[in-house]
Amino acid sequence: MRAWKRHGRGERARYVAVLDPPEASVLRGLVGQVDDMLSGRSDASPSDELSALTGIRTGPSTAPDDPVLARLLPDFHRADAEGGEPDGAALAAALRSVREPELIEAKRDAIAMMLSSLPAGGGRVELTGPQAEAWLTALNDVRLALGTALEVSEDMPEQLPSDDPCADHLPVYHWLTWLQDSLVTVLLP
Repeated sequence: MRAWKRHGRGERARYVAVLDPPEASVLRGLVGQVDDMLSGRSDASPSDELSALTGIRTGPSTAPDDPVLARLLPDFHRADAEGGEPDGAALAAALRSVREPELIEAKRDAIAMMLSSLPAGGGRVELTGPQAEAWLTALNDVRLALGTALEVSEDMPEQLPSDDPCADHLPVYHWLTWLQDSLVTVLLP
């Protein structure tokens, strides 16, 4: 893949890149896995009679146990560790219950937009401004998911020994980082 390029200005601008078939396949696979995780979390939401009556969706009030999902769906409020906020845990649970369904929907919408504009066999990708924003959202989520699974940290080396179980996956993480950075760069004025 070559870096993203901008064609045109303002609302008429288009953001163009060409993905090789293996790159498109890897990207589709990773984005699909994140979508499956988000879909599973959404499907596990408790049924709520009040939600059925009001149309206000509710989700789980507890954070996901899976570290990748927990990274994608962080707490909306963190209680003061010193105990200075007596209802902090209740507030965090209430906010999660009300806001998590909206967050999952926004993430899944970005994934759907990305997948609809990503040629399955690779090739030219041409995005409008809103599509580029959706790509950034989806790329960020894929990077967060993969980075959490690989336990990426600031002190992790650029390359891992060949016998490390993460050795084959770390270059994909670096490629996603470059892909996202390249798109951010062309979106900047």
